Amino acid sequence: MLTHGFVLDAKGFKMSKSLGNTVEPQEVAEKFGIDILRLWAASIDFTDDPRLGDEILKTVGEAYRKLRNTIRYLLGAVAGYDPAESPVDDADLPLLERYMRDRLARLDATIRAGFMAYDFRSVFEAVLTFCSVDLSAFYLDVRKDSLYCDRPDALRRRAARGTMRAILDRLLAWLAPILPFTCEEAFLSLGAGLSVHLTTLPETPAHWRDDALAARFERLLRARDVVLGALEVERREKRIGSSLEAQVELWVADQNAAADFDGVEPADFFITSAAQVQVGEGPADAFRLADRPGIAARIAPARGRKCARSWRVTEDVGADPRYPELSARDADAVAFLDARAQETIA
Repeated sequence: MLTHGFVLDAKGFKMSKSLGNTVEPQEVAEKFGIDILRLWAASIDFTDDPRLGDEILKTVGEAYRKLRNTIRYLLGAVAGYDPAESPVDDADLPLLERYMRDRLARLDATIRAGFMAYDFRSVFEAVLTFCSVDLSAFYLDVRKDSLYCDRPDALRRRAARGTMRAILDRLLAWLAPILPFTCEEAFLSLGAGLSVHLTTLPETPAHWRDDALAARFERLLRARDVVLGALEVERREKRIGSSLEAQVELWVADQNAAADFDGVEPADFFITSAAQVQVGEGPADAFRLADRPGIAARIAPARGRKCARSWRVTEDVGADPRYPELSARDADAVAFLDARAQETIA
């Protein structure tokens, strides 16, 4: 049991019926939901007198929606996933999925340490940052093309779905003490068991942590920052709309930094239709960021036609005469799905 001082109002004054500044928990539960009240309790520094008011709860509500929306997206992404039917060996796992397992291993250590020290605030902040930065702004954004457009038996898609299931399992276990109703609802929809509250924190294999890979992706993400900055300029100048209308030329001064892209598809990583990485300082008119030295990028309209399914602009759209509006990759995926549909009908 933890004890703390008075709960203050939003202005820092002691709550008092005579002042009319009290906040009743039942009213909060009815207006915002009990999980948001619990999330507020987990987000405060309970060693000090915490403040509570509508604006504070609205801010907590925004954090709650980020967590809930992330869980909701993952539930959709892994719907029907059966690891027994589509396993991916560790040796075949793409670099991006290996990196996400490293992030899970590091976060798992943070979460366990936070709970053991009753530092619920660090747990809340770590999970929220992971959902906002690592997932929404990076991994889920990069992998949505594979998730939506690769054929179901593609290794990259199977690896992504397996990784997303591992992420979801851990998110629900980590957040269950803080958001019991939300996590229970999500857990039951998975058909994973009787209750998330009868589970323990999933064990994360030690080999998931990879310091060399983490350092490598730190460099890759710096390069991605430069490309995203260059894309933003092109959008602002209305030379492109979506990033999928673009192709990227990236220059890295360090040859070792260029080697970091081995095993990484740059176009997927930047969410563009094409990308090329080369060693060098780059031309004078290339885009650069002051805090990312030795990296330069230039954006141009992608060559080819827009695929009606993936919206990527490629030069192989129409290569399959059966699907004149689709790229070769998407035509193969649709042919696979059509064949399976015919088998089901038969």
